[in-house]
Amino acid sequence: MGMLKEFKDFAMKGNLVDIAVAFVMGGAFGKVVTSFTEGIVSPLIGMIGGADLSKNMFILKEAVLDASGKVVTEAVALKWGDFLTAIINFIIVAFVMFMVIKAINSMKKKEEAAPAAPPEDITLLREIRDALKK
Repeated sequence: MGMLKEFKDFAMKGNLVDIAVAFVMGGAFGKVVTSFTEGIVSPLIGMIGGADLSKNMFILKEAVLDASGKVVTEAVALKWGDFLTAIINFIIVAFVMFMVIKAINSMKKKEEAAPAAPPEDITLLREIRDALKK
């Protein structure tokens, strides 16, 4: 039972729970960004290039078909459109994370900038000390 209690204490620490929540939120946010990129950004870029961005590829080797039309060997292609879409996803996620961290850091600076006033009893003791010095 000792190990189970120790694991429970470890798992319920604030930082670990925060990391778990962040992991789940990050996964969901990644899906939103992927959907945004594939559904909105790629087609808009594709309008310029003439095709959906994620469908762009270089064919290295054509597919080989037999007499009946069945594929004997698959085509070999470099799917540079998918790669570029993934890079766009990464840039969007990285930028949003930068903005979130920047906002958190600015809030921390505001908290640190306000010096804590000493407690009232400390202030009174200092006044008494200064009065005794005179």
